[in-house]
Amino acid sequence: MAQTKSAVPAHLKNAANGTEGDFSGRHHGKSQSHVAFENTSTSVAASQMRNALNNLADTVKDSSEKKRFETEMDNFFALFRRYLNDKAKGNEIDWNRIAPPKPEQVVDYNSLGNSESVEFLNKLAVLKLNGGLGTSMGCVGPKSVIEVRDGMSFLDLSVRQIEYLNRTYDVNVPFVLMNSFNTDSDTANIIKKYEGHNIDIMTFNQSRYPRILKDSLLPAPKTADSQISDWYPPGHGDVFESLYNSGVLDKLLDRGIEIVFLSNADNLGAVVDLNILQHMVETKAEYIMELTDKTKADVKGGTIIDYEGSARLLEIAQVPKQYVNEFKSIKKFKYFNTNNIWMNLRAVKRVVENNELAMEIIPNGKTIPADKKGEADISVIQLETAVGAAIKHFNNGHGVNVPRRRFLPVKTCSDLMLVKSDLYTLKHGQLLMDPSRFGPAPLIKLGNDFKKVSQFQARISSIPKILELDHLTITGAVNLGRGVVLKGTVIIVATEGSTIDIPPGSILENVVVQGSLRLLEH
Repeated sequence: MAQTKSAVPAHLKNAANGTEGDFSGRHHGKSQSHVAFENTSTSVAASQMRNALNNLADTVKDSSEKKRFETEMDNFFALFRRYLNDKAKGNEIDWNRIAPPKPEQVVDYNSLGNSESVEFLNKLAVLKLNGGLGTSMGCVGPKSVIEVRDGMSFLDLSVRQIEYLNRTYDVNVPFVLMNSFNTDSDTANIIKKYEGHNIDIMTFNQSRYPRILKDSLLPAPKTADSQISDWYPPGHGDVFESLYNSGVLDKLLDRGIEIVFLSNADNLGAVVDLNILQHMVETKAEYIMELTDKTKADVKGGTIIDYEGSARLLEIAQVPKQYVNEFKSIKKFKYFNTNNIWMNLRAVKRVVENNELAMEIIPNGKTIPADKKGEADISVIQLETAVGAAIKHFNNGHGVNVPRRRFLPVKTCSDLMLVKSDLYTLKHGQLLMDPSRFGPAPLIKLGNDFKKVSQFQARISSIPKILELDHLTITGAVNLGRGVVLKGTVIIVATEGSTIDIPPGSILENVVVQGSLRLLEH
């Protein structure tokens, strides 16, 4: 039976007292009267939100569903209170207290021992964040079912990896999916095809939180079953409470599972690593974040920092404008977070039950299209948290600087071209880079004409050979014929209103192609 925790009191006590802060709790020289006014307006906004959430809960008729809904709304309210307090206090990072991580806060992967320790696999579950849709790439349904390679999706490849692991070591590592309300029903239908396979698949849903109207700071939905656009999944930082409240956390503990390896569903490099697993057990770390060296393509990614002696995650959204360039500097902040996270389940249970979680809040502004023509679109706020920000809540939480091969995400069609190319071969669901490749993967930038998977497939009939490619930029209406080879730096720019057809079998090496080039059938 699913569990729920007693939700509000400890959250509210801390939030009201202003003790749950992000990086600092300073008022930035505000007058006492100004602060008093803000405290009053914060209390009013919180009171109005609490009443609105109670009214929403009253629209749920089923008693078991109502309990779950109330728990979610209580957790959302705690997040909302912290958001109000952060706004009132002007919580901004004290940049002078931030430093690059200390040596003990980031361990080098190459310093870890080589492990074939099967005993630790019996304590492991693999968790994939499966809440995202493929809309940014023009697809319908869960992003994890986009076809990546050889007719297989992200989900297919992940299942193959776990099946191979279980078969090779004669273990039963469960595969856990955190879905959102957007992906749950589709995923349930898709995973039916794995029934009878050598894999135990468990699922649970992350929370469903109400979007906040920007003008009134009240929830957008009027009833619990309001249209989907009024709700949102609150980021992967929600994994702790959702794992707990779903009852899946206790089910795993009851089976002797103590460690979860979490990663994004679209990161094809995030495979189980026995060396990191053994390192986690031996060092008694409750939380390990995989980091990799930052390149110019990763300057916006979150990074690990030292903040007054403890390891923290710093996201670009938290950085004051005047320090953004310093944040992007590869010299000062050498690593970025891959979002491959190893967590101790007993520690997760402890921080949730003790209401210790106070991850930095990321307010995300969105626009909901108006219901009727002629009406203005509605501005809303989504309060989100990142799983990496929880590092500060766990004992001996630290980073491991891993090879780049463990970070192979597919966020765009540029990434899709890379993982489909001859640069990689597929083995037991894992993508392996060709050993003859010298250096890291090439940088590929495809323009707006390649934004959707359907456009990408129409314009690139077969993936070019890119084993010797360093950099590719394509802008405008460009079509690549079959058997094209790209080497060095290749830039192809079709002028507006023109099309460039790269002939089949072309070899382009260190060239710029621009203007117009059409091949006519005859």
